Amino acid sequence: MAAKLGGGGGGKYHVEQNSEINVTPFVDIMLVLLIIFMVAAPLATVSVVIKLPRAVAPPQTNPPKPVFISIQNDGDVFIGDGRSSVDMLGDDLRRLIGGRNPDEERIFIRADQTTRYGTFMQVMNALQDNGFYSVALVGEDTSKQ
Repeated sequence: MAAKLGGGGGGKYHVEQNSEINVTPFVDIMLVLLIIFMVAAPLATVSVVIKLPRAVAPPQTNPPKPVFISIQNDGDVFIGDGRSSVDMLGDDLRRLIGGRNPDEERIFIRADQTTRYGTFMQVMNALQDNGFYSVALVGEDTSKQ
């Protein structure tokens, strides 16, 4: 709120008030938030197409930066959006997580519902052989249907 200390009318201590709201800072903040969300939204999606089986367990909270392994129905393995293989899975994951401890890293596995069980177990064994013991399975959320 602004005040006019000089000018006519009223006496020595007469104060005229300005009651207009300045919305410019509010608009600036909203535009910055919009840009942040427009940049962050595409980074939070996985572009590998698979058909997930239905999950009946309640959804868990995600870690700050989740690592997704996707297994397609033909056996192709992806880490995030990048193609990998069962043999190179450990090396690719270590490169992705940097110097963090594999024991503390949570890995999310997304597998197509028609994926062969043998392929899934090869991925699980490769993770355990490379020290990644915290593994979560991702299913389709049916609670919102």
